[in-house]
Order: sequence, then C-alpha cells, then structure tokens
Amino acid sequence: MDILQATFHWLLQPQHWTGDAGILLRLREHLYYVLISIVVASAIALPLGIILGYWRKGAFVIINLFNIGRAIPSLGLILLCIIVFGFNDIPVFTALVAMSIPPILTNAWVGIYHADRQLCDAAKALGMTPLQSLWQLRIPLAAPLILAGLRTALVQLIATAVVAAYAGLGGLGRFLIDGLGQRDIPQVVAGSLVVSLLAIGCELLFSLLSRRIVPAPVTQVN
Repeated sequence: MDILQATFHWLLQPQHWTGDAGILLRLREHLYYVLISIVVASAIALPLGIILGYWRKGAFVIINLFNIGRAIPSLGLILLCIIVFGFNDIPVFTALVAMSIPPILTNAWVGIYHADRQLCDAAKALGMTPLQSLWQLRIPLAAPLILAGLRTALVQLIATAVVAAYAGLGGLGRFLIDGLGQRDIPQVVAGSLVVSLLAIGCELLFSLLSRRIVPAPVTQVN
C-alpha cells in the first residue's frame, strides 16, 4: 500500500506533468515513436500481405522471414541497430517497425487468402475482373482480420516503445530508466501505469473504431 500511495502522490505533483521531463512531453514523444512506426510498418506489411494472399505464391517463406524478428528481444534488436547506425532515432524506429510488421503482414495475408471462395467464384461469374474482386470483395471480407492485426501491432508498439529510453531517447520509458537509476520506485510504477493505461485506452478506442469502420454484414460473414 505504501508504494501505491507514494505512486499516486508522485502522479499528483504538478511538476511531474509539465516541463522538459514531464508526463505530457514524454507522452507526446512516446506517441511520436508509436505513430511513425505503425505508419511505416503498415505501408510495408499491408500491400505485401494483400499481394501474398492474392497470388498465393512464396507466402510461407516471406512471412516466416519477417517473423524471425519476433524471436529477437526488442532491446537486443535496438542495441544491434545502435551498433550499425549509432545513437539516434534510426535504431529505435528500425526495431519498432521490424517488430510491428509480423502481425500486420500475417493478418492481411490470412484475411485475403481465406476469403470466402464461393463468394469469389460468384463475383467471377458475375463478370468481375480480378482487380475488382480484390478491392470490392476480398479486402472488405478481410477487413476485420486486417484491423485486428493493426490493433495488435499498435498495442505491442505502445508497450515496446519504452525501450527507446535505452537508446538515450525520450518517451514514457524514461520514467522507468531514470526511476531505476535514482531508486525512485514510485516514478517507475507511475511510468508503468501510464504506459498500461495508454495501451488499454488505444485497445478500446481501436475496437470502437473497428466496429464503426467494418460494415455489419462483413463482420457477420467473418
């Protein structure tokens, strides 16, 4: 209870929310790392997953190559990138993007690959071109899985972006690193709590957006 009381006391101090090392600034830095990484990862993984799911060739090898990154600890991957690129933003973004690609790529591939064959055959019989079938049928049918992959990657990014602090950068991970260095346990717990609340909030928000974006008939089909 003493730790919880000390944590809430730490959070209630105005100086911990503002300034160059306040929660609001660290939160903006954290969201910056997360949003840039998810955009870059999506730009790579979504088109590739859709293409692999549609053409059905080479998917096993390519997806497993990207999934190798899951076996490498995030901190180890960042340290490896620091050796190559030095201390700057590049190692952090490289590691975060590499860890975000697998769930987006896999879900996009599964959604397109396992689209209802009867519906696809019916679309072909109605005279739809392959491209029309892809955009008007397969991708809408795969939308729930694609959005689930994006949600997984986003929540994972929020939790993993704390490692940016190990590269000398900012973000909410600074509260963990600095708190441990100063033996300030309330700061460590407070930083962990903010990260957890951010991840839960984004999970709930993304679930709400998914329900609004995905049409009801498509949701029922899947």
